[in-house]
Amino acid sequence: MNTQASKARRRLGAALGTALLVTVIWAVAAIGLESAPGSAPESGRAGGAEPHEGVEAGTAAALLEELPVKGRAPRTGYDREQFGAGWKDPDRNGCDARNDTLQRDLDGAVLDGPCTVLSGVLSDPYTGARIEFVRGPSSSQAVQIDHVVALSDAWQKGAQTLSDERRVDFANDPLNLLAVDGPTNSRKGDADAASWLPPQRGVRCAYVARQVSVKAAYGLWITGPEREAMRRVLAGCPEQPAYAPDGSPIGLSPSGHSTAATNSG
Repeated sequence: MNTQASKARRRLGAALGTALLVTVIWAVAAIGLESAPGSAPESGRAGGAEPHEGVEAGTAAALLEELPVKGRAPRTGYDREQFGAGWKDPDRNGCDARNDTLQRDLDGAVLDGPCTVLSGVLSDPYTGARIEFVRGPSSSQAVQIDHVVALSDAWQKGAQTLSDERRVDFANDPLNLLAVDGPTNSRKGDADAASWLPPQRGVRCAYVARQVSVKAAYGLWITGPEREAMRRVLAGCPEQPAYAPDGSPIGLSPSGHSTAATNSG
């Protein structure tokens, strides 16, 4: 297997566990993930999803079955500033979420002071390519920060009912942020898993597990086609966890099996 592709998979999986503990996700799932007022689930089961055979408790596939399933709400009222103006510093380490993500995901990051990332090299999780990042108006867009669950998608699937503070948390949550190839991120846009998946197939399990984890943590729902797309991906990695049982970060070995992994930075 290509060494850079393997590294990209490990980086995508490792970043998955940096933000939230498994207990938070399962606490959200346990209370049924309340639906938005006035919107009825598509299925008759509480939580909006029918039982799906062949999933193991504690896996991303099992957590997926707990997500409510409803239609997409109108995009009416959506604006990027509904999720806060610009990048924030959610962990209060003095660095904004964009620079934190670049420091985490770039190899050999060069800093100006404690926070501002000037340069580095990205092993892009979406394409497997090695991309040089150089800060500047004409070069920074080569590497972009992707909201794995796009803000517009979240807005149409429950985020309209979140508080302003909670939406700011969502937009700056490390669990929902990845440094990725800029053009690929632009092509993704605000697509969900039914419409877009990473070109590099080997990272799709970790990518979908991350989306499931984010949506569970923030009480968001999924559409029927989105659930089916996620099921198809996770069927190829039935043991893929949303989180390791002890809440530690997870990663993917070169064989594609889930393994405990530490954050690379």
